Amino acid sequence: STTMRSILHNSAKDILLRQARFFSSGAHDTVGFIGLGNMGAAMAGNLIKANKKLIVNDMSEEAVSKLCALGAVAAKSPADVASQASTIVTMLPAGPHVLEVYTGTNGILSKVQPGAMLIECSTIDPDSARKVASACEAKGSDFVDAPVSGGTIGAQNATLTFMVGGEEAAVARAKTVLDLMGQNVVHCGGAGTGQLAKICNNLVLGITMAGVSEAFQLGLQLGIDPKVLATVVNSSSGRSWSSDTYNPCPGVMEGVPSARGYSGGFACDLMAKDLGIAVSSANSVKSPLPMGSLAQQLYSLMSAGGNGHKDFSGIFEMLQRAKK
Repeated sequence: STTMRSILHNSAKDILLRQARFFSSGAHDTVGFIGLGNMGAAMAGNLIKANKKLIVNDMSEEAVSKLCALGAVAAKSPADVASQASTIVTMLPAGPHVLEVYTGTNGILSKVQPGAMLIECSTIDPDSARKVASACEAKGSDFVDAPVSGGTIGAQNATLTFMVGGEEAAVARAKTVLDLMGQNVVHCGGAGTGQLAKICNNLVLGITMAGVSEAFQLGLQLGIDPKVLATVVNSSSGRSWSSDTYNPCPGVMEGVPSARGYSGGFACDLMAKDLGIAVSSANSVKSPLPMGSLAQQLYSLMSAGGNGHKDFSGIFEMLQRAKK
């Protein structure tokens, strides 16, 4: 009937007007980012390159200033971020920081917008991830734990892999943002499973970096050119990410921490923390972790020597000094 056609026409018109107001406001392009360390700053930078309006927060004023120089807007607190952005990415050092940023007095959940998309990219213990997921769900927000792999190089080049835990619909929604910062988004299962995958991945990484460092240190002592050794290893069964993409021996590769005194990159203290989570998780299910436990001790030893702030590939430097 004419009346029904008129109702449908007006309804469609209202929907189009609401969409127009939404898109003209730029709300769909506003993303909050909390945690601007070596990884977070590079990831946030890629969102700016993708023309997202970015609202940032970090304890470091210098880190915030650098992002603001690229076009970001500074927020006073996580709550301030939440009041302005309906999509928020967090990249923080450890579980306690994540819990505080989400559930603290000035945390995200104190001012979160209805139906917000919350993406937690830190590497933390699975239990903390599940606690945050439950708190977000209680507030009516979508939440995924989405830890990353690929290091600072992957963060800079937007080639990261995201290991994502959460409901399928939330993961699909988060993927539109994650795709701007990486090239692989893997749905691992329910809340916390992204962290489980990351723990296992970093267990392999920590062990292989120690092994590659030992092998290249031995090669140097025996008199083989490390670049020649790299060519052999990287075309043989010893090849790994630690040898062909992030080699710990100075002079083998450019653009990696070993080429700049192990500055930047993924801090030794963070690797020791991740391996600690792996060891603790293994103990909880009585799974033996002899190699992982030894690797954790090596990075703890490096940290105790005053080098916890250096990239974890500095384990090579520690071994070199031990020889002297």
